[in-house]
Amino acid sequence: MSTLYLVDDHVIVREGMRALFEAAGFDVVGEAGDVAIAAADIARLVPDVVLLDLLLGEHSGMDLLRVLQQNKSRSRVIVQTMAEQARYISEAVKLGAAGYVLKGSDGAEVVRAIHDVLEGRRHFSGPVAERLVDSIGAPQHANALATLSARERQILELVVRGNSSATIGASLALSPKTVDTYRSRLMAKLSVRDLASLVRLAVREGVIDSDR
Repeated sequence: MSTLYLVDDHVIVREGMRALFEAAGFDVVGEAGDVAIAAADIARLVPDVVLLDLLLGEHSGMDLLRVLQQNKSRSRVIVQTMAEQARYISEAVKLGAAGYVLKGSDGAEVVRAIHDVLEGRRHFSGPVAERLVDSIGAPQHANALATLSARERQILELVVRGNSSATIGASLALSPKTVDTYRSRLMAKLSVRDLASLVRLAVREGVIDSDR
């Protein structure tokens, strides 16, 4: 019997997934809503497939994908999330995700996705596949967004919301000089020369909403 591990920060969602997958004949060997706990459990249990949400409270499922990739985990990962922007999909794929299914998908598709990755194939739900194809021809700066670390993305969002280096440093326990270094590195990676261009890029690529 194939084994699954569930990562979602909502208990009720995990309960629903557990019921669905057990009814479909899978063995759910564990679950968590926290990146550190999930990483430790997966290393110990080595489930065949991990179902992973990207939005985990204060943390990101991308962090878990990075850990699993670094640890050369044998578990296959299917991202199951509401995040449908191309930059998320592209980054998840680069970090080793074997599938990407939107939470609006029905249970039958998620079960198909599990069977696909168990058989060595990838599985992307329809809208995800379209965005992934579209992202191939995206501008270079859009692709560069997917290469940012979790800390760089965090600082990017704080910068484009108008926070000073001192304010950002105080909130993240970093020195203003370190924040300035991150800012310069971000602008170089994204090929922008000033804050106004950085803000426009962040709005265009969905890093922040235009009405904030």
